[in-house]
Amino acid sequence: MLRFSRLPALLLAFALSWVALPSATAAQTQMVSAAVKTLNMRTGPGQRYESHWTVTRGYPFRVIGRKGDWLRVSDFEGDKAWVFRPMTNKTPHHVVKAQSANLRRAPGVRSPVVKRAGYGDVLRTIERRGDWLKVRHEGGATGWVQRRLVWGW
Repeated sequence: MLRFSRLPALLLAFALSWVALPSATAAQTQMVSAAVKTLNMRTGPGQRYESHWTVTRGYPFRVIGRKGDWLRVSDFEGDKAWVFRPMTNKTPHHVVKAQSANLRRAPGVRSPVVKRAGYGDVLRTIERRGDWLKVRHEGGATGWVQRRLVWGW
């Protein structure tokens, strides 16, 4: 009889851990963008660490770790570095991962091209519609791009 009295508690523990799983997964896939004109990508969590490269405003990252006010991030190429959290924000952006991407007047391959974006160009995310994203190019042009050609959120 003692075994059966533990069953409700075990079921409750299982249910609570299952419900908590999506939030743990969401925390692992947090995204941020560079909030400053030039952001240093450092080898460690602090200003004493070397800056290997820089990115421009809007460049998106996936957060893969934290240490104090520093975020360990990964970009669309899989490069990893540390950035100072106050120099990032939650403004959604994408970066072109294809050699080129057409920005179109409307979501659809038959819509006229308004701008061609190149590999590594940063795009501000404005709207999402199925497999299409309405974006603003860092040069100012606005258009729709296929989601498969870009990386970010």
